[in-house]
Amino acid sequence: MEKTKLIQQLQLEKHIEGGWFKEVYESDLKYNNRAILTSIYFLLDEHNFSAYHKLTSDELWYFHEGDSLHISMIDLKGDIHDVKLGKNIENGERLFYAVPKGWIFGSYVGKGFALVSCAVAPGFTYEDFKLYSQKELLKKYPKHEKMIKKLTRI
Repeated sequence: MEKTKLIQQLQLEKHIEGGWFKEVYESDLKYNNRAILTSIYFLLDEHNFSAYHKLTSDELWYFHEGDSLHISMIDLKGDIHDVKLGKNIENGERLFYAVPKGWIFGSYVGKGFALVSCAVAPGFTYEDFKLYSQKELLKKYPKHEKMIKKLTRI
């Protein structure tokens, strides 16, 4: 399916970290007044990346449609990792990946677009979300300059 049709049919909106999204599920089960699980559709294309950010919970990623998507992650030790989501399992792509809590991560598509779902438990809130600036990441992780410049806007 074509990217613009998906954006319209799924009623996706621009996301603060890049790309388009729509919350598609929020559990009615609560813990401490918070949904125990939330899930979104998330679409990126070659011109719209997901900027480096961090969550206080693991984030589960599920590939649905389109071209492969890279998740670039900086772990708690400062090492960088790259996972490729997509349908070409024979070439090392994955249909699912869990980004560990506390890791800094962003994502991008080399060409075309990718549609994924992301789920967070306990449910996502912006209080658990930190978007990073290029300056603060370069100061802490200068050896990852190339990816930091690729996946930051501010």
